[in-house]
Amino acid sequence: MLVSEVMHLVQASRLALAETLLAAGPTADTLCAGWQTRHLAAHLVLRENSLLSAGVVLKPVASKLEARLQELADESQTPERYAALVRRFRSGPKSYSPFAFEKLDKALNLNEFFIHTEDVRRARSQWAPRVLDKEYTELLWQSLLKTSRYFFRKAPVGIILCRPDGQRHVAKKAPNAVSVNGPVTELTMYASGRTSEALVTFEAGESALEIIRGYHPSL
Repeated sequence: MLVSEVMHLVQASRLALAETLLAAGPTADTLCAGWQTRHLAAHLVLRENSLLSAGVVLKPVASKLEARLQELADESQTPERYAALVRRFRSGPKSYSPFAFEKLDKALNLNEFFIHTEDVRRARSQWAPRVLDKEYTELLWQSLLKTSRYFFRKAPVGIILCRPDGQRHVAKKAPNAVSVNGPVTELTMYASGRTSEALVTFEAGESALEIIRGYHPSL
């Protein structure tokens, strides 16, 4: 599939995330530990538009990134300032941002926007899984195939991801393995570390099941 054929899904995901953030308001809980929606919105803006975003991988910059994120979140506690922050995210990256390149936007943002939309939706007491079209679902699956080895690199048992249609992917090989079963969206949430909020089931021997219950994939 051509990058240009995918970008409408990335843009639709961006708009869905922006609308979810706006509907929740600035102080709603999220699945991101310690973050309210205003912190998540600040993260999204800085991730695409600030040189400090290198702090994600460069530890010396990490403290400056955290300070700037907190500052931006503090400035966005009122509905008006929060709405302006979300609009900055919804308008997309600046022209100088690496994320302005379609290939990078597609490669890094489809999953990011899906997961963070669910971080807001699933932090509430009542929520239901979204139904995504087949094209979107297959793109999430292809992304999961590429990243699952990294996510499950520290798994204490083997991990086999299993879709309802019978497709399977070995994310980590080991003699003692667990099959993680669920729709692609739920497997994506589980792999990203949202284990308590992912609607998946497990198949394995009793010892492997006992191990997997206390396990969280590594980000």
